[in-house]
Amino acid sequence: MPPLGRLRATLWLSRTMSLGVLEPRPPGKRWLVAGLGNPGLPGTRHSVGLAVLGQLAQRLGVADGWARDRRCAADLALAALGDAQLVLLRPRRLMNANGRSVARAAELFGLTAEEVYLVHDELDKPLGKLALKLGGSSRGHNGVRSCITCLNSNAMPRLRVGIGRPTHPDTVQAHVLGCFSAAEQELLPPLLERATDLLLDHIRERSQRPPSGLAISGHVSA
Repeated sequence: MPPLGRLRATLWLSRTMSLGVLEPRPPGKRWLVAGLGNPGLPGTRHSVGLAVLGQLAQRLGVADGWARDRRCAADLALAALGDAQLVLLRPRRLMNANGRSVARAAELFGLTAEEVYLVHDELDKPLGKLALKLGGSSRGHNGVRSCITCLNSNAMPRLRVGIGRPTHPDTVQAHVLGCFSAAEQELLPPLLERATDLLLDHIRERSQRPPSGLAISGHVSA
């Protein structure tokens, strides 16, 4: 059972969300970080973005602070990162409709597409490889495509987590929707740690820039 103080904080967050009352905007930047995936299917390759978000919440001390927000059909948790505030989001919609949850949350928190990070699986990178892509096309990812459509922008930075592509095209869907093998699961803990490091380092660096320095381009790999 969680400590009483943490339980009260979680209940307070849930109540303020249900009333449409958000915390006052902090003095620093605010960012939305969305883990794309399919609700109810943890452990699958397609939901690795949700696994990264779980590690991020653990690192930031808000793993027990999730609250359901029915307005955007998602679970939300708020976390501090220096002077900045992170809004962590786990959509409760299927991958192809994740964008509806992300766009609604961005609207509620007054954020632009450039202030929204997407974390998702990437077929064209082997397991263990990461890349932070700053804007651009969906590259065939249905969850990213949904976000681009619903936000009416392709400017969102994306943390792409490699899951590897099977050799035969007919097995792609089964590969994506399947669970990580026992051998792959051994690689996951350090991968989630590195993904969290890369994401937090990038957000910290952007949070320190003056408002005129928020334009982004290029990509970072790890």
